[in-house]
Amino acid sequence: MSTKNELLIRIDERYPKFSKGQKRLADYIKENYDKAAFLTAAKMGEAVGVSESTVVRFATQLGYKGYPEFQKALGELVRTKLNSIQRMEVTYGRIDRSEILATVLQSDIEKIKQTLESVDNHAFELAVDTILAAKKVYVIGIRSCAPLAKFLTFYLNLICEDVVEVDTNSSSEIFEQLIRIGEEDVIIGISFPRYSMRTLKALEFASNRKAKVITLTDSVNSPMNLYSSCNLIAKSDMASIVDSLVAPLSVINALVVALCMKKQDDVIETLETLEDIWDEYQVYSRDELEPVEDEVRIK
Repeated sequence: MSTKNELLIRIDERYPKFSKGQKRLADYIKENYDKAAFLTAAKMGEAVGVSESTVVRFATQLGYKGYPEFQKALGELVRTKLNSIQRMEVTYGRIDRSEILATVLQSDIEKIKQTLESVDNHAFELAVDTILAAKKVYVIGIRSCAPLAKFLTFYLNLICEDVVEVDTNSSSEIFEQLIRIGEEDVIIGISFPRYSMRTLKALEFASNRKAKVITLTDSVNSPMNLYSSCNLIAKSDMASIVDSLVAPLSVINALVVALCMKKQDDVIETLETLEDIWDEYQVYSRDELEPVEDEVRIK
């Protein structure tokens, strides 16, 4: 039984009769359906290099009543094409078990190299300055991106005075937490395919209230960038059952280091205060392992 999506079937059947522009659209959708599902007709045309009207005609030629119905079909394509089992089969189906460790590590190394090659230093410096100038910093990341958001929030709390990790259990709670966000604040949104609609809506909400928006995502064409004033790009490979977020974490590490260097005196003072607090309240026990010459001694 074929599990091929209806949209892909229509594209394959009509492809030979497409114009050059329509063929570019078809190729783009096949390769970037996860991004295309979030784009307006104008944005998709801009990404491919065709007019908005060409995109709309492309949708109707595929048999859809208009672009909204076509976009709905794109959303269904994302849901059916990117399920965990299919991702695992595509990525790991042909890897020998003895090579799994080396293959995965090498893939992560490549993602960091690709990120380094395409890094935008201006955007990075803008992100640092924007965070430092903000009255309040909000951080949001959902599902597999939640650990990244938590990691970033933990270190931002050592640097900035008012940092909030947005609790993402429900859409309504997200907006309740963002209700007072304003033009003096910044929100950092982290999302990779599958892109989170809740994160996107949170960024839209913040942008509508004139807050600064910083994104950490995988591409300049990511829907997360629709509302952002500063885009940090990190390559990721979401084609497997496990989301590879090594490169995004490296970008976060660099961001934290840059912020610490800009506020070095404040950070040192904060850490010294914390050390005193930890000692006073016995936060860390005294039974850590301590190396002594070539031996290990328990204190």
